[in-house]
Formats: sequence, structure tokens, C-alpha cells
Amino acid sequence: MSVRHLLLVLMIPLLLSGCSRERTYAQESYVFGTRVEVVVFGRDEHGAHEALAAVLRDFDRMHRAYHAWEPSELTALNAAIADGRPMEVSEELAAMLTDAQRLSALGEGLFDPGIGRLIELWGFHTDTFRPKLPEEGAIQALLARHPGIRDLEIDGRRVSSRNRLVQLDLGGYAKGYALDRANTLLRGMGIRNALINIGGNVMALGAHGDRPWRIGIQHPRDGGVLASMPLYDGEAVGTSGDYQRYFEVDGVRYCHLLDPRSGRPSRETRSLSVLVTPRPGAGTLSDVASKPLFIGGSDWRALARRYGVGNVLRVDASGRIEVTRELDRRLEYHGDTVADSVVD
Repeated sequence: MSVRHLLLVLMIPLLLSGCSRERTYAQESYVFGTRVEVVVFGRDEHGAHEALAAVLRDFDRMHRAYHAWEPSELTALNAAIADGRPMEVSEELAAMLTDAQRLSALGEGLFDPGIGRLIELWGFHTDTFRPKLPEEGAIQALLARHPGIRDLEIDGRRVSSRNRLVQLDLGGYAKGYALDRANTLLRGMGIRNALINIGGNVMALGAHGDRPWRIGIQHPRDGGVLASMPLYDGEAVGTSGDYQRYFEVDGVRYCHLLDPRSGRPSRETRSLSVLVTPRPGAGTLSDVASKPLFIGGSDWRALARRYGVGNVLRVDASGRIEVTRELDRRLEYHGDTVADSVVD
């Protein structure tokens, strides 16, 4: 697995389990614009492979249904919004948008899946990024109209918008939602021990043998592991960083995490990881909450409280490491890394 992932799953301990009757079974794919790996630990090889295939099929379905710029149900809805037309969407998409609205409001609008036009303007609606800044006038024109997910009107499956400039991009929501879907699918197929990694958004089921799953948080600059920690049944981790989707102009780094207030990439944080303890929608929350906390900069603690998240690690723009006391108890720092600040 590439060290460029936001989170690195540390698989070495799994190799030690080969002498027992239980084994690890893994399958990889490339969806949601990133590498995905699902690992199952158990005795039933046939059941494990069936479950792995079912999860990856579902990921592929969601990738095709909710892609932000290739033809999909989401792009069809964006076209309808631009035309001023309501559209009847799938029950799943209507539920996702309703939930995304709620989570956006919790984060004071810093997580906003309705700013797709702004994301496109900065050149992030592609798999390769050109080192080119958008015109300032174009940014200001969008900011003047304030398009956002709050402008959606959702009535059952009927979706419309008061603002034609709303363009939906679920890139900060879909990976976490997919974690929750995989969790439900695996448990429904009798799988009790598994690890799901979607480009650094990770969820654990059970354990691997007599040890918990263990993951590593990537260092935002040297590509190595900053710290590692155990991950227990039902927990999920999400990381937002400025080091995977970005380009540079005149030595300045511009990442894909845009501040809806300024219309520009956020520059106060290098990376921010949240660990969400077991609860309904833990995967979705882990994906979503890392965005406003990243963008919020020094206000990250207040935003964490709004989301009910007590486990946070932040690396600020200067490389300074801040961590909540709750998470610091669990972390094992690598090399000579130490937390600069442990906060309540």
C-alpha cells in the first residue's frame, strides 16, 4: 500500500496469524479516486471471498452513481439544478443529501458539498491537477451568490434548489458513507472481523485474532508514519490532509480542501485526523468531521465538540502537533515525534 495514503494500515501483525486456523483475506480496488482495501480475518475462506466481492461491488456501484464530474445520478441532479428543474432522485441519494445538510449545519457550513462549482474552478474535478490559479473575479462572483447545500429543498425523493449555482460534490461524504455500508454488508454476511480502508478512511470490525487492528497516521510531509494506534470494533478514523490532492504555484501549496468563506484552499492545517467511537454512522462522521476541523484551523476544538468527537490529532501549518488528551493516551508516536500540545 502506498505511503501516499492519508492513513496507512499496518498489516505486519497479520502475518503472524498464518500458523493458526484463522487467516486473513484481502482484496483491493480503485474507486472514489483512491485505492481501497478490505481485509477479512477468519476461518471461512469461501465466505470471506464472497463478502469481499460484495463490498467491492457496492463500492463500484456508489462510485458510478455519485461521481461528481463523470456521468452519474449526481451529475444529472446538478444539471437539473442548473436548469432550475426539480428532480426525483433515488431514496439513497435523497437520504445522503438530507444527512449531508444536517452535518454541514453542525460544522457551521465549513463542510459544504454544495460548492462543486468552486471545486471545479480550482481544477480539482479531474484526476490530474494543473498548476494554475483561477481568476479572482470568478471566485468572487461565486462567493457573491453563496451557493451551498443549505439551498437544497428535499421533499421525499424530490430535490430542487433555490440557487442555480449549487453544484453537488459528495467527495467529502461518500467514502465515510461507504464505510458504513461495508460495515452493514459484512456483518449481514456473518463477517465479524474485518478492516476497511478507503484511501485512509478506515473502519474496524472486531479484531484480528487476539489483537486489535492497528493503523498508522501518515506524516503530512515525509510520507512516513507519524503515529500508530489500535482500532477497536465499530470505530472509524478519517483524515484530511493537504498532501494528496494539491498543486503548487510559485512554491505555494494549494490543496483541494476549500474554505467556503474565502473560496480558497485552507492553509492553516497540514493534516487532521479524527477517531469516531462506535455509533450509528461512525464512518460517515469520521469522513465529514475531519473537513470542517481542518478548515477551521485554530477553532478545531469548538468544532469537534459540535460533532461530539473527542479524539483528534492536528498538524498545523508550521508542523506543530496538537492532540486531544483522549487520543494521546492511545497513540504510539514514531521516531522522535512528540505532541507539542495535549489539550482537553
